[in-house]
Amino acid sequence: MKNKAERIKNAKVPLSKNLGVDQADRLPPGQFLTETFPILHEGDVPDVDTDTWQLKIFGEVEQEQTFSYTDLLNLPKVQMTSDIHCVTRWSKFDTLWEGVRFRDLLDVLQVKPEAQYVMVHGGNDYETNVPLADLLSDNVLLAYHYDHKPLTPKHGYPVRLVVPHLYFWKSAKWITGLEFMKEDRPGFWEQNGFHNEADPFAEQRFSGEALPIPEDEWTKKEFD
Repeated sequence: MKNKAERIKNAKVPLSKNLGVDQADRLPPGQFLTETFPILHEGDVPDVDTDTWQLKIFGEVEQEQTFSYTDLLNLPKVQMTSDIHCVTRWSKFDTLWEGVRFRDLLDVLQVKPEAQYVMVHGGNDYETNVPLADLLSDNVLLAYHYDHKPLTPKHGYPVRLVVPHLYFWKSAKWITGLEFMKEDRPGFWEQNGFHNEADPFAEQRFSGEALPIPEDEWTKKEFD
């Protein structure tokens, strides 16, 4: 999969035009603003039944737990508007999500004090690592609605993580588990040429390079 990181480094970047001053401040370096929602993921779109879907909580916890879809819907819900940024160079402003704040979910878990990292497990055996501190931000959600409607399968139905202040590969689709860890461990893309921390405003796109060449590959992908 490192070849994807290489393709991204060696492609061209489209330019955002006619941005207002406020928009320019919101757009990370090297990003292109789009009004569409590009669809990018590895593998096939899973066929998930909400009657059997479960979110497993394990690792550095006092007791393993599982949440059904109904359990999640019964937790306090919030709506959040956020800008999102993909490593493939597109950004989309003012995306509207509804779901459970990660921080609120944490309140009903028995996480051990030594847990400092979370491995987020998703469909197709995908996983991505995020520091627990990043997940405690106000706008980090376990989202089940986008733009007032249930998530579509291609955007992560029934539940996806949304971590707006990190590149969007950290916002895993089709999530199935949260593994709390004492020590960090790289996830799927983090093992295949992508940066471990993924801060868009610091251009933390790829491992080992501070300023990689941009790409426009996302313009050739499906979108809605």
